[in-house]
Amino acid sequence: MRSPTAQTVTIYWQHTKKHPLLMFFTLLGIALASGLEILKPLLYKQFFDLLPGGALQASALVWVLIKILALSLAYWALWRIGTFGAAAFQAKVMRDLLNTCFNYLQRHSYNFFTNNFAGSLVRKVNKYSRSFEIITDQFFWAIIPTFIRITAICTIIMFRSRLLGFGLIIWSVGYIAFNYWFSLYKLHYDVKRTEMDTVATGVLADAISNNTNIKMFAGYEYENRKFRDTAAKWYKATRVSWDLHNVNEALQSLLMVGLEFFVFYFAVQLWKKGLLTIGDFAMLQAYLLQLFNRLWDLGRNIRRIYEGFADAQEMTEILNSPHEIQDAPNAKTLAVKHGEIAFQGINFAYGKNQADIFQNLDLKIKPGEKVALVGPSGGGKSTIVKLLSRFHDLSSGKILIDGQDIAACTQDSLRDNLSLVPQEPILFHRTLMENIRYGNRAASDEAVIAAAKLAHCHEFISRLPKTYDTFVGERGIKLSGGERQRVAIARAILKNAPILILDEATSSLDSESEMLIQDALKTLMHNRTAIVIAHRLSTIMQMDRILVLENGKITEEGRHEELLKMNEGTYQKLWEIQAGGFAAS
Repeated sequence: MRSPTAQTVTIYWQHTKKHPLLMFFTLLGIALASGLEILKPLLYKQFFDLLPGGALQASALVWVLIKILALSLAYWALWRIGTFGAAAFQAKVMRDLLNTCFNYLQRHSYNFFTNNFAGSLVRKVNKYSRSFEIITDQFFWAIIPTFIRITAICTIIMFRSRLLGFGLIIWSVGYIAFNYWFSLYKLHYDVKRTEMDTVATGVLADAISNNTNIKMFAGYEYENRKFRDTAAKWYKATRVSWDLHNVNEALQSLLMVGLEFFVFYFAVQLWKKGLLTIGDFAMLQAYLLQLFNRLWDLGRNIRRIYEGFADAQEMTEILNSPHEIQDAPNAKTLAVKHGEIAFQGINFAYGKNQADIFQNLDLKIKPGEKVALVGPSGGGKSTIVKLLSRFHDLSSGKILIDGQDIAACTQDSLRDNLSLVPQEPILFHRTLMENIRYGNRAASDEAVIAAAKLAHCHEFISRLPKTYDTFVGERGIKLSGGERQRVAIARAILKNAPILILDEATSSLDSESEMLIQDALKTLMHNRTAIVIAHRLSTIMQMDRILVLENGKITEEGRHEELLKMNEGTYQKLWEIQAGGFAAS
């Protein structure tokens, strides 16, 4: 198993190599500009060596200044090539990374999203592309120029004095090795800081999205304590990481003070012997300043690179995690003509160490049959729907639609043939027109409005100032529960799939709206296979068949009238409770 850093490098490289020309011109501009900058102190050495000649050397001094100007302009032009190239290159790769993260993330399973905070996932995606920018910034503007300058400076100084040249090489190698080792040591603490940053973001997002619950249950103090505990852990991890950063800076500044003293001490000895000139001192000072600036930043740059890798690690793990639900090799497109559904000997549990929900369950639904699922909570009603939608894979057994195993068909073609109206519809923060049209993205405005009328949501939409162009807010928060449910029904009507699933589709409606929508649902269910999950038994009296699910088993089945005749039956008890009221029961 490769390290997360190596995995991140692999993914970044796969996206980087798609833009070879941009990368080449960026590197060429930066490398040539860095090389030209090294030449400038040599020209200043000439300038200072000519000064003792007085006015006689004026023309030579001007000529040196002209060469310095030409060098500066060339440096400026090459650096601009590097900066503009880097801007285009990084933006394109970051765009590609965002697309990759989005595409891969969306293909993860239903179970994956129920176990991860939405806010944390969004943060991981954003940090991933930003990490690429941070890492490449360090290579473009720090690592590459630094190594070019160190190599050139040490080579030039060696021509003036082997003692100073070799001493500078040894010091530079030791300095870089120390910073590299320290950065690796610190990486572990940077990862902890990043993990706590994600945890704190998740807790914050959870509390903000549940603000209404906090108000209703007077949970301010409880949530404050919980967030303070999380913030305290974040503080501890962050403080350790930052303190290590400060320790490293203190040590490297001490190394630089020592180098500057010894270089000029030995330079003075060489000057006394006539081996160095005044210009050499100017050159040495300029090169030391360049070296210190670059090496000081180098330690920080190495840490920034590894911090970038630490920030990217969580998303890399997601990108390297296989999708829990995958299309089979050579998966076929599901073709539904009749809508017959068969559950054959299915076994299923939500986890390896969890109890089975279903054990060898058999169930057949005829083409066009309307089947209702009722029973106590936890009996397996919603699980039936999730398995049919292939949000989870079976432990064993098969689910067939018109004789086709859904596990051998593509997930998209399966879900194209299903229309789901969930108990708690979640809408996009988009317009009502876009939300309804999501059922059939090729539908005309007229078709959308027709579906809205059938679902009885046209009435409330027409009263809104912007009607169908009204934005509904995050998850549809600007609409009431009943309004969201009617929009979801309109979306299902527009989709016009052969198999319809209603999961408490009228639970959030008042009695008058429910009566209107029951008529719309009858039209919607006509000539379609329908599975209806309901707790309110009055909504399923006209179903072709009612199944009572208890502890993952079908304990009763039949029409409404037949089930009422079963003495001491579960359906009969539920009906008596609902028809007579809780007090009477």
